[in-house]
Amino acid sequence: MDERHTDKAKSSGRGTEGRLRSSGDCTSDRISVQVLDRMRRLCARRECCTSEMYRKAFDAFSKAHLKIGAVGSGGPDVSEAASAAASAIVASLVSDGYVDDSRYAAAFARDKSSLSGWGPRKIRNALAAKGLSEYVISEALAATDSSASASRMEKVLEVKFRSLRRTASPASSVGGADEHGYASYGDPETLRRRDIRLRMLRFAIGRGYGYEEAAPVIERLLSEL
Repeated sequence: MDERHTDKAKSSGRGTEGRLRSSGDCTSDRISVQVLDRMRRLCARRECCTSEMYRKAFDAFSKAHLKIGAVGSGGPDVSEAASAAASAIVASLVSDGYVDDSRYAAAFARDKSSLSGWGPRKIRNALAAKGLSEYVISEALAATDSSASASRMEKVLEVKFRSLRRTASPASSVGGADEHGYASYGDPETLRRRDIRLRMLRFAIGRGYGYEEAAPVIERLLSEL
């Protein structure tokens, strides 16, 4: 989270502890303040999304309640109490500017595209798994540099191709050349190229790239064999 968001969060968060407190329960008050402070520090170090912070806050409250025996018989169970407290923490973090799913999605998409070489499909699936909305995901992908992403895809595929080129050996021949001198289905080099093509396509799809964008790059690389 940048300095602008940190300053905003500090200013708007002055009364957060009071909003989180439940009347007449000092132990719960103390736990809430401790968990909130811990979540703030985490968000100040890096971008986080609401689902991640809910999970972390829920785990923290669950452990704290079990440790001190704050939830006794006849009251709500640990999960219900921790869920309510975690939801309050997340609402506070969002209100104070520590958490913003749109900001998180944009940073995630940018980093995975430019640094990790992920394609848009893999990025979309990863963000969807974090519970982000389709609108937020689409906006984040639209903000990525498409030309830089295409260049990164080519580099990723080139590295994979060089690896396969060194390790893939010609399959045993079961055919040879036909009467016109063309390689038949069983020609070792034809089988090798086919194997590399299929493995490259599987790799590209696994990285989140579509067939339409990856196939031309793979064919260009195969022409170098």
